[in-house]
Order: sequence, then C-alpha cells, then structure tokens
Amino acid sequence: MFKMSFIRKNEEKVLLGLEKRNFKDIYLIKKVLTLDEKKRKLQSYLNKILEKENCISKEISNNLLKNDFSKIYCLKKQAILLKEKKKNTKLKLKNIQTLLATDLQNIPNIPDEQVEKNFYENNIVYRGNNSITCIDNPIPHWELSKKFYLFNLNFGTKICGTGFPVYIGKCAKLQRSLIQYFLDKNIEAEYNEYNLPYIVNNKSVFSTGQIPDKENQMYFIEKDNFYLIPTGEVPLMNCYRDEIFFYSDLPIKATTYTSCFRRESGSYGTKVRGLNRLHQFDKVEIIQITTAEKSVLALKEMINHVKNILYSLELPFRIVRLTAPDLGFSSSITYDFEVYSIAQKKWLEVSSISNCKNFQSHRLNIKYKNRKGKIEFCHTLNGSSLALPRILLTLLENNQTDNQINIPKVLIPYTGFDKIK
Repeated sequence: MFKMSFIRKNEEKVLLGLEKRNFKDIYLIKKVLTLDEKKRKLQSYLNKILEKENCISKEISNNLLKNDFSKIYCLKKQAILLKEKKKNTKLKLKNIQTLLATDLQNIPNIPDEQVEKNFYENNIVYRGNNSITCIDNPIPHWELSKKFYLFNLNFGTKICGTGFPVYIGKCAKLQRSLIQYFLDKNIEAEYNEYNLPYIVNNKSVFSTGQIPDKENQMYFIEKDNFYLIPTGEVPLMNCYRDEIFFYSDLPIKATTYTSCFRRESGSYGTKVRGLNRLHQFDKVEIIQITTAEKSVLALKEMINHVKNILYSLELPFRIVRLTAPDLGFSSSITYDFEVYSIAQKKWLEVSSISNCKNFQSHRLNIKYKNRKGKIEFCHTLNGSSLALPRILLTLLENNQTDNQINIPKVLIPYTGFDKIK
C-alpha cells in the first residue's frame, strides 16, 4: 500500500504506472490527494484549537491567582466553544481518514520500469529443457489416471465437491516425494523451513494484499471470521509483521509447504479438467525479506533457484515476464514459470516469482535500520518453489510410455521406485 507522502511527491509517476496497468479506477489518485489536502487542513485547524485551549487554560490559572472571576467566566465560555469546535473537527478528521484509508487500500502497486504495458504475445525471456522423450500419441493425465489408478476425482466430489482430488498409491507417494524434494532444495539454498497454520485472520490477508483485491476468491469461515489460506505466502509473511530488523539481519529467507484453497470461480471446460485447476492444491512457497538495494539481486536468485529445480526434473519450461495489466495487486514485477504438457499441447503455469518492493511491507509494517541507522521499509519477494499439481500432471504426461510412467532420476531416492506400471 502506498503512503500518501509517496503519492504527493510522485503523482505523475503513480498515474503513469496505474495507466500502464490499465487500472480502471485511476480517479482514486485525484480523490486521495483531495482528501489528503482536506485532512492536513483540518489537522492544522485542530492544532490551532488545541493551542488556543492551552493558552486559555494558562490564562484561567493566572486569573485564579488574581481572583478575577469575571475574566475567568469569559475564558470558560471561550473554552466551551473551543471544546465543541474540537469535537466537530475531530469527527470530520476521523471521517476523512477513514475514507482516505479505504481508497488507498484499493490502489495497486505500480509496475517496475522494465515491465511492458502490453504485448500481443507472451514476453518469453527464457526457454529450458525443450526436448521431450515420449510416445507418439500421449494421453492426458486424466486418462492416465484411469489406466494406472493414480487419483480419483469422484472421491473428492463425494467427500466435498468438485476440485478436490484424492491421490492414490504410487501417485500419492510421488506427490509427497515432490513436496519433500522441493523443501530439501529450498533448505539447501538456505531457506529456513516453517510449518504454519492453514487458517488466518482478516489482518493477515489484508497485510499481504489479498483483501480487498482477492476477497471473493478465498474461502471464508464466517462464524469465526477466518480465511483458509490461498497461498503459503500469507501466513509466512505475517510471521514478520510489525518487525524492525537490523541491516545485518537481512535477507530473511523462508520456505513452507501448505495446502492452498481457492474458489477459482468462472473457470470452465478443459482449463479445469483433471488436475489443471483445483480448489485445494499443495504448494511449496519461498519468500525473501530484504533491503531496497538488494531486492533486484534477490529476484534473480529466486528465478535461478526455480530454474535449476525444473532442470533437475527434466521438464520443458519457459519463463514469461508478465505485462503490467497481468500483475498481481501487490507486485511490481512478476516472472511466471510455465511447463509444457505434451498430451494437452499447452503451457501450464507452475510458479510466479514476484518482487513487491516496499508496497507490501507498508501493510505488513516490516522495517529495517539501514547502515546509517535510519528506519526504512523492507522489500518483500515471494514465489512458488514449486506449485503442485501441474508439476505432477506434466511429469505423468511427459514421461509416459505404452505400459509405464518413468520417474525422473532425482525423485527415485524419494519415491523408492523408478516407474509406475
């Protein structure tokens, strides 16, 4: 969330950034600037009232010593009028502050300078593992599931509803092996592992930027005013809410495995068939909290880390830098990792790595003391390392033969088997 001081000093930059995003409510910038001006004028007026009250209080004390009760009577009448003015001014000020806070929380981050406004095609910045060894006529994972008994979507529908898969046998172990492999790779890269709650309060989802932007996509537990987490980023970042770090403490690097819960409303057809899009899915998340001067380097480091994991799984992948209109609410720049599904003949997103700069840390109130001892807001970054089940389905589809599914070499120590027959 932007501070008003930033918008005041950088009005043109903010307007251009939001226009780049195709932000529909760009009028909010003029509105918050107007409200801010009113707020500062009211605050100045209130300060004068308080100043006058102090002066009258001192005059009353001085006149008490002189026993000048007529003067005291006049001063007390002035004090009563000032008290009423103070009450009305405070009420107006509170109303404006509420309106201002509401409008500010609806303004998204502005894009990084290197983020383009729009492209007719995806801005592909990297391609890796382009060769696929597979049978001539591969079948999609939902057909593979019937052939090898990998998962059962009907069980999930019976238990809860559509979009909740039940993994079975070797597929369940492969899923678990992938989670452990991702965690091990993250820990090896010095990310500290956390085991976190899957239920969070309103302040937690607001602090990371899911509210109000993604409120309708989350599952809400009305009785307790809690939310099921849409991503591990939410509880992980909130561990550090309201913290002030020393420069030497940074970067903070953390990882977690969680289930994630999303309504994913409005998705139909082949996009949601099988494991393509689910209401509950597993994901291993990484975050970094760092300084302003180190966040660009941290972003590159996170990208290379995920790149190496995908190389090790021998999956065909590409990296796409999102254009401004496709950025998430809190993100300044985002790189999507997409893996290729040979059977479905399409690219599937398996990771988004974003640098939110100091936009998210304003809500989280995460700060640090720089080398000169000055307090600054941290930069926050987050990414999937990696998201299942799309990794799982592409492994199944891209490694199939007529009578078995081969397991990537790096996963065999985790699964205990090298193929699913």
